Amino acid sequence: MTMREWLMLYGESHRHPVNIVIHKICVPLIVFTVLGLLWCVPLPLAWRTLLAFNGVGYANLATLAVLLGLVFYLRLSTPMAVGMALLTFVMLVTLGMMEKHGADLLRLSAAVFVLAWIGQFIGHKIEGKKPSFFRDLQFLLIGPAWTLAPLYRRLGIAY
Repeated sequence: MTMREWLMLYGESHRHPVNIVIHKICVPLIVFTVLGLLWCVPLPLAWRTLLAFNGVGYANLATLAVLLGLVFYLRLSTPMAVGMALLTFVMLVTLGMMEKHGADLLRLSAAVFVLAWIGQFIGHKIEGKKPSFFRDLQFLLIGPAWTLAPLYRRLGIAY
């Protein structure tokens, strides 16, 4: 299936304007908080410092998840993979800075994760359709691309 086909299928259960707004807010928050939760999984210090920059260790499960996700996007669309790489890079750097400044990433990520999923389910209640990932778990990776797709269309970037 192509990126365009995935996005069209995802869009079938995301047509109500309120659900669209909720998803454009909550999907990026869910991605960020999943990365935040993965960031908090303890790894040996020697591993974390393999990719250290500015006092922050980026060798962690969040970075690994981003790399694996990018393989998925590259299979479907190089331009979309580039966009997702940029977005997730910003998320990883933000998490690194938050950790460096003493933020409680675990509690913050867990709380926002729960609230964002509540928002998602409210959006689907309004929409009157089940979330796409109930049909195929790959839609969990399509959702972030779906939120990025309108920007690509406005900029005339084919995906």
